[in-house]
Amino acid sequence: MSELSTEQQILIAMRKTLAAIIKDVTPPPGMKHPLSERTIEDVRQCFSLISAREKDLAEAQGRGGERPYYADEPQAAQVVPIAGIGRAKKKD
Repeated sequence: MSELSTEQQILIAMRKTLAAIIKDVTPPPGMKHPLSERTIEDVRQCFSLISAREKDLAEAQGRGGERPYYADEPQAAQVVPIAGIGRAKKKD
């Protein structure tokens, strides 16, 4: 994997910081949220813009299509151990 650019590092830091702020200010269920609806929508827009730019940068580097997955989710590609690769033995 290639080294992350300064812009990518900034986007990651912004996304993590914004997510941490949201976690810190989210009240328990049933309590009124301290942020206004407009601020909540602005935060959603920020996440959307960060995500779109990260996707653009990844595609420009040829890393497009990366997606997170669950460990138990079936994968399209199967890992084949190198030890299992060999020539077929000829039958006489």
